[in-house]
Amino acid sequence: MSVSRRLGVFAAATLTVLVVLSTGQSVGAAPTWAPAATAAVHPGVQTFTNGAQCTSNFVFTNGTDVFIGQAAHCSGTGGNTATDGCTSGSLPIGTPVTVTGASRPGTMVYNSWLTMQQDTHEADSETCAYNDLAIIKLDPADYAKVNPSIPHWGGPTATSAPLPATGDAVYTYGNSELRFGVTQLSPKKGTLVSNSPGGWSHTVYTATPGIPGDSGSAFLDKSGKALGILSTVEIAPLAAANGVGDVGKEVAYMQAHSSFSTLQLVLGTEPFTTS
Repeated sequence: MSVSRRLGVFAAATLTVLVVLSTGQSVGAAPTWAPAATAAVHPGVQTFTNGAQCTSNFVFTNGTDVFIGQAAHCSGTGGNTATDGCTSGSLPIGTPVTVTGASRPGTMVYNSWLTMQQDTHEADSETCAYNDLAIIKLDPADYAKVNPSIPHWGGPTATSAPLPATGDAVYTYGNSELRFGVTQLSPKKGTLVSNSPGGWSHTVYTATPGIPGDSGSAFLDKSGKALGILSTVEIAPLAAANGVGDVGKEVAYMQAHSSFSTLQLVLGTEPFTTS
């Protein structure tokens, strides 16, 4: 039996948020991505929901508006041991979320936990345990500040990944406040240990495990395809391993069971590299 707990969020007493002035992109226009080297908003920036810190994962768009993802449990109200998205509490849709690098707060417009509880009344235990995605709509004033590339690694090269094999390499970028801004510790390479029976979760080991505040960070597979979202830390049987929710399944669930049927994960503008 696998025992896990949510990686948790880092609640800061005092939050310092980088504020960048708007460059003014027209509302209704197709997104134009900022250069990766200078983009203020990108996968891996910190998010703050009611004072709790997480790491953003992938950028999304419906062709007009721009969104960024975080873990659904980042807005959870039940503490780090609340791991079942079908029973654990969450702040409501419409909750403001501070996104580092953005000049204005974003808004939580989708949360898989709330969808499973209020709309689909989900009964599948694996889906309840691992469907852990929230979508934050950015303010239009910040659209032109966004780049969808994963820092250090580049990509994603595809919006979802095939089921990885045991021993495959994985790549991530965490950004917990507990690292005190030491960005050299953010990029991490890891190894796939196992997949859950239905493919909803992937257990991985990295050189240093994800810590509170890394929650929600993006994982890429060995080819740079979007693999998943950091969700849990394993307590047993693989202590210090991390559970990564499958982002392809999470996005498909959102598209099938919400008003965001056209929302798509955005590929990176930078090439994927493993060095």
